[in-house]
Amino acid sequence: MKIRALLVGLVAVGLSATAVAADPIVIKFSHVVAQDTPKGKAAEKFKQLAEKYTNGAVKVEVYANSTLYKDKEEMEALQLGAVQMLAPSLAKFGPLGVRDFEAFDLPYIFDGRDALHKVTKGPVGKQLLAKLEPRGIKGLAYWDNGFKHLSLNAPIRTPDDLKGKKMRIQSSKVLEEQMRALGALPQVMAFSEVYQALQTGVVDGTENPHSNLYTQKMHEVQSHMALTEHGYLGYAVITNKKFWDGLPADVRSQLDKAMAEATDYANEISKAENDKALEAVRASGKTQIHTPTEAEKNAFKKALIPVHKKMESRIGADTIKAIYQATGFDPSKF
Repeated sequence: MKIRALLVGLVAVGLSATAVAADPIVIKFSHVVAQDTPKGKAAEKFKQLAEKYTNGAVKVEVYANSTLYKDKEEMEALQLGAVQMLAPSLAKFGPLGVRDFEAFDLPYIFDGRDALHKVTKGPVGKQLLAKLEPRGIKGLAYWDNGFKHLSLNAPIRTPDDLKGKKMRIQSSKVLEEQMRALGALPQVMAFSEVYQALQTGVVDGTENPHSNLYTQKMHEVQSHMALTEHGYLGYAVITNKKFWDGLPADVRSQLDKAMAEATDYANEISKAENDKALEAVRASGKTQIHTPTEAEKNAFKKALIPVHKKMESRIGADTIKAIYQATGFDPSKF
C-alpha cells in the first residue's frame, strides 16, 4: 500500500513538473504607436522569432497603441516588473536621470542614417545603454523610426513661421529648447492625445516621422508639412534587468538572436515605411508638402544648431563630443 502511494505521489510530482515545464515564460511587450508603424511591425517580428527560436518556451504578448500603458506610465511599469519589455523613444530616459540619451534629440546632429548608425551600432551606443543598468533597466537594441518633419496649419518656409505656435513635443528639455529656438511654444503631451489636440486647436502643430503622422491620422488635421529632417526619432528596446538576468541562459541567448534579427528588420523597413507613408499623405490631398530649398534648410540649421551648445551642461559635453567624433559632424560650420 505504501509503495503504491509512493508511486502515485511520484507520478503526481512528475505531472506537476511537466506542467511547470510546459508553462511558457510570458514577455509583455508594450508600446505606444500603431501596429502598422516600423516599431509596431518590428515588435511583431520579435514576437514571431522569439517564440520560434525558443520552441514556445517564451510567449510574447505585444500591446500596441498605448492599450496597456501610456507614455508617462510605461517606464515605471517596467521598473516595477508589471511589463517586461518596452521600446520607448530615446527622449524618455532624460526623466530617469540618464540625460546622455537626450543627445539623440539634438536638432541636425545626424546627417542621415549612415551617420546615425555609426553611433547606434558602435561603441558610443553601447556605452549609453550600459548607463541604464543602475536603474534596473537592460538595454537590448536601438530601433530606427526615422527623421522628423514639422507640420502646422500654416505654411512652413522659415523659422519665423513657427513663432508663437503651440507645438506638441515629447517630454524632453532638449526638444523644449529646440522649439524655443524657433520662437515656438513647446507643449508636452502624450502621443495618444495628439490627434485630438490638433483637431481642437489645443496645439497648432507637431514634429513626426511620416509613419507616425500618417498612422495616427494627424495629416487629416494638419494642412502643411515641411520636410525639414531636423531631428531623429528612434527607440531603445529595453527590458527589466532583474527579469532578463533571471532567464535561463539558453533562453536568453535565443532571445538575443531574435532581437538581433528583429533589429535588422526594424532598421531596414523604417525608411521604406516612412517613404510609403509620405506618399500616402501626399495622395490624401489633405496636407500640402513643402521640400525646403538648400537656403531654407540652412536657415533652420542656423537657428537650431546653437541648441547643442546650450544643452551641453545638461547632456554632457563628453557625450556630445563623442557623437561628433563618431559621425564627423562639425557644428562650427553653422
